[in-house]
Amino acid sequence: MSEEKPRVVVLGLDSCSPWTLFDRFLPFTPRLKELFDRCQRGTLRTIDPPITVPAWAVMFSGMDPGSLGIYGFRHRKPGTYWDQYVPSSRTLMQPMVWDRLSRVGKRVCVMGMPPGYPPPAVNGVYISDFLTPDGATDYVHPIGLKDEIQKAGGGYTFDVTFRADDRDRVGREVLEMTRQHLAVARHLWKKEKWDFFALHEIGPDRLHHTFWKYFDPSHPRYEENPKYRELAEDYYRRLDAEVGLWLDDIPEDVRIFVVSDHGSQAMQGCFCINEWLIQQGYLKLKGSRPKPATQLEQTDVDWGKTRAWGAGGYYARIFYNVKGREPKGTLAPKDVPAFEAELTQKMKGIVGPTGRSLDVDVRVPKSIYREVRGDSPDLMVYFANAAWRSAGTLGYDTLYLAENDTGPDDSVHSFEGVYAVTGTASGRGTVGGEQRLIDIGPTILKVLGVEPPNGMQGRPIPAFL
Repeated sequence: MSEEKPRVVVLGLDSCSPWTLFDRFLPFTPRLKELFDRCQRGTLRTIDPPITVPAWAVMFSGMDPGSLGIYGFRHRKPGTYWDQYVPSSRTLMQPMVWDRLSRVGKRVCVMGMPPGYPPPAVNGVYISDFLTPDGATDYVHPIGLKDEIQKAGGGYTFDVTFRADDRDRVGREVLEMTRQHLAVARHLWKKEKWDFFALHEIGPDRLHHTFWKYFDPSHPRYEENPKYRELAEDYYRRLDAEVGLWLDDIPEDVRIFVVSDHGSQAMQGCFCINEWLIQQGYLKLKGSRPKPATQLEQTDVDWGKTRAWGAGGYYARIFYNVKGREPKGTLAPKDVPAFEAELTQKMKGIVGPTGRSLDVDVRVPKSIYREVRGDSPDLMVYFANAAWRSAGTLGYDTLYLAENDTGPDDSVHSFEGVYAVTGTASGRGTVGGEQRLIDIGPTILKVLGVEPPNGMQGRPIPAFL
């Protein structure tokens, strides 16, 4: 590698775990296996929460979610009960790697790193992410590249609707989306000698959510279905072929980082957080009991008697009904610490449908982050190391659902992502120890000759320099 002008390529494979990338699908990815033989690889520990947004932003800022002000896909607007917003590139409260590189004159090309809409103005090219609104035309910087991108990819799809019963359609669309992304990546790579080039591919995540129970016999609802098992294997085979064509054009002296934002695991079920809060007397409803799968905002909540409510997802977001903060608050601010302690203690006693503990992990944002900016939940709650989702809907005669309450879903996220990095000090084909996702961005800056700022929480990984 030239010491004068190092270069970096990042292949971001959303939702890949050590098991999926280094084990289950490795026989179908010969080009990636060749690449891994040049790498130090291992487990990349993700962040709280283990969600695409904010994980990629943490990776490329070297700052935790509290400093970024992003805690997931949805945020509650202050002073409301239901109003939500989706983070965007403008929500970020810290600069990203590509911002810092652009400021010192490095040429960058970034494809799809979330949250990436609207595309930020960088010294190079930025294509926005899977959160790009339908029909948007301002999805690339500079805007003049739009037609070129469409032509290079034969179209450009940002995401697919994956929580759906038509798995055949999902499979076709995920394959085509990934093909388009890699075709555009190869086209842009050839345009100039980039200092930094990063691609985020959402395809593996969508595949895992849709087909996990067909390729993992340990899934609690495993189905023997050769068609869908082979579809998942073929996705990785074709992903590998597309990546291989790109690798053919990347010189060996370019440092390659293959990384994921989090891992995936079989979904064990959903815990009905708001049903539990009702049982415990913390959430009160008026009138008759709602029908199954009713959203909380579609029910008549008795806010004058409610102290807490929850939202579903990969983790339960718990909000307190605080006087002076919520429109109809009941908890005096001075009573919040005692209430939080009581609620936390009760949650830790939650058991699963067989009576065994769900190993509930209750986290307080102000305790796990350096600072809490933006609009965080009051509590973050994981069930069984995130293997159980949180169901926020109501109307069930049970606390436990076998399936996701918001549509078909076979997998959930895990804390164990992956890394594979070429040109490391430990040499080729080595399995390294666990690394932290938050350290990847500072490491890339250091590799490219840019000193990470003193206030950055992540630290360069010595083995990767």
